[in-house]
Amino acid sequence: MIYSCRANKTKRHSQKILQIIDHQLQFGINLTMDKSPTSPKGGFFRRLSSIRKSGAHIKRKLSMSRQPSTLDENENENKDIKETEIPPKPCSVPMIRDYIKTDELRKAYLNLLSLNLELQQERETLEDRASAVDLTNKETDLKMLFESLGNKMSDIVRSSTQPSFNKELLEQVVKIILDEEKKPGMMQGWREKWREAVRDGVRDTLKKVDLDSPKQNASWLAVHLGLLGKAVEDDLEKVKEELLNIYPPDFNVFETYVSCHHKIMEEHLKGLLEQVTESKDYHALLDFIVHHYASDVKKEQKAIEQEQDFISKIKNAYHQRLMEDFKVALENIINIERDNMWKMKKTPERTDDGFLTAEVHMDICKLIAAYARNLKEIDETLEKSIVRFCLEELHQFHIRFAEEFTRHTSFLLTSDLLDLCLWVQYHITYINTFHSLKDLMQCYKENCSAQVEQLEKDVDELTQRLRQILIDHFKNDIKPYLNGMMTKKWLKTDEDFTEVTSRIENYSGLCKSMRNPAAQVFINDVHYYVAREYVSQLMKKKYSCKKNKNEEAACKLRTQWKELKKLFNEMGSSLDWLYPLGDYLSDIIGMENKKSIKDLLNPLVSNYPDISKKQMSAVLYFRDNSQLLSLEWHHVMNQFDLIKRDTGNILPERNFFTDIKLVSSWGLQNVKGHKVTKILYSYLCGNNW
Repeated sequence: MIYSCRANKTKRHSQKILQIIDHQLQFGINLTMDKSPTSPKGGFFRRLSSIRKSGAHIKRKLSMSRQPSTLDENENENKDIKETEIPPKPCSVPMIRDYIKTDELRKAYLNLLSLNLELQQERETLEDRASAVDLTNKETDLKMLFESLGNKMSDIVRSSTQPSFNKELLEQVVKIILDEEKKPGMMQGWREKWREAVRDGVRDTLKKVDLDSPKQNASWLAVHLGLLGKAVEDDLEKVKEELLNIYPPDFNVFETYVSCHHKIMEEHLKGLLEQVTESKDYHALLDFIVHHYASDVKKEQKAIEQEQDFISKIKNAYHQRLMEDFKVALENIINIERDNMWKMKKTPERTDDGFLTAEVHMDICKLIAAYARNLKEIDETLEKSIVRFCLEELHQFHIRFAEEFTRHTSFLLTSDLLDLCLWVQYHITYINTFHSLKDLMQCYKENCSAQVEQLEKDVDELTQRLRQILIDHFKNDIKPYLNGMMTKKWLKTDEDFTEVTSRIENYSGLCKSMRNPAAQVFINDVHYYVAREYVSQLMKKKYSCKKNKNEEAACKLRTQWKELKKLFNEMGSSLDWLYPLGDYLSDIIGMENKKSIKDLLNPLVSNYPDISKKQMSAVLYFRDNSQLLSLEWHHVMNQFDLIKRDTGNILPERNFFTDIKLVSSWGLQNVKGHKVTKILYSYLCGNNW
């Protein structure tokens, strides 16, 4: 009878425990499980794609057939807390605390259920047998013990991917969570607390990854991100191999860990971004996010937007840093040329084919190409944007370069021949260099047509300016000797002409160091200038042949023109239409019979139709001004007018005499004393001689 009563009492006690489990103190806080983001690239890391697939395979396998010792959703009776498991009399509070400390979590949990039942019973009989103070103390002890148990469980979950992981302890934690979730109305928040512990464990993993300072290691961020990726890979590998078979499928263990890695990784990367100041580190961070950092589970739209905002922030900072870096790099290029070349009077380098060159164009091209190559792997829009900026920035670079070059090389313009040669070589060097830059930039024309076209215009203007400086220097150097042509001294000596040819030969050698098309333009400019100035000396009334000196002058003119023709032909001048001019003029000047001169006009006027009547008269003046107003000259000029009238349009590229200026207001005062008929005088005046 006593035994029966005790058995009934124990049964009623256990039933009571099961009835009041719903009133246990809650453990942890409710959290909504974050859905992991997705990336268009797929895979948290590309190397982890196999982890995800094999993890899913394991979960499907586990859901289809589990070992009898594991927890199965369909075996509800195994999940229930057996009545005989709950002690009729709970252990003391210190004992329960010791159970928690010694990792006997199941015992601690069952005793807490018993203690909770006892507390409920005392609460019901409070008015007869217990004091309110004792009841309050016991409620406090119960709450603290549940918190202690929850913290212990969290620590176990938190460290479950660490080397110190204890499988048996984690199994106890999972069993307790499942027991708590078995019946509606019981203590809530255990699974949410589990997710929070997983997240904290992931945070611990990432914090342990070595992170040097920029001062310790120039590649601090790239190294750290590499280690970071490896740590995440190892973490998820352990989840797949050791943790999946401990949890029921509905825990979504692998997806939960991936989601937590995504969230914590984003927090970590944002912290790293605050330390980044250099373009290489922006690139390392952006490359890591785009190519390695993604998620294996679908992201919510809000998460996608937040991630895109973060990536956009990095891209904008990276773009700004690259723009600043490029400006500094261009300024450094000028400084290097100034300090290492111009100030040191260093001779420029030559290519294998003998052309003078500098590294300026290659430095610029390599820099832009590196930007484009690195950015193309990340974002083609960002790539195009920075290339456009670089091409636009070259506009100011050309201006700055020209200013600094002129300022720091003008000291070479001295009487020292070596300095002068170096000054010329520098100009040729940068003519070649910037033409090469223009050619190399053509690869960006498809995507940046406006910028490349502007670059071409800027380069053409710069090289034309450098070329014109050389031409002007050549003109100033040779002009005094050209002015000595067609004089009495010229007829007696070749001194001035020798100086002319010597300078042409010097420039001819330098032109071999200049690339086409600039070289061809320069050679043609030199040829045209020398021919024009040589012929223009005939128009300046400096000398008029007397006593058959015209034949001697014609012979000398023919000989010198032939020598000039040879020089410019060797230089590669394409102005071959200038070659016959010397012979035409020599024939007219040296013609003994004045009447026959009109027969020589046709080839001259036909090939050089821009020759004017005044210029033709100047040639006749040089031949012999003593008979300038004779009837023979009158017939010559009439024939000249007829040929001019019948000559077709002048080709623009064949203008020659148009650029020759006559001495102002010269005319009949030069033939004063001659007997002139009224008709001839009127004719001459009417034609504004």
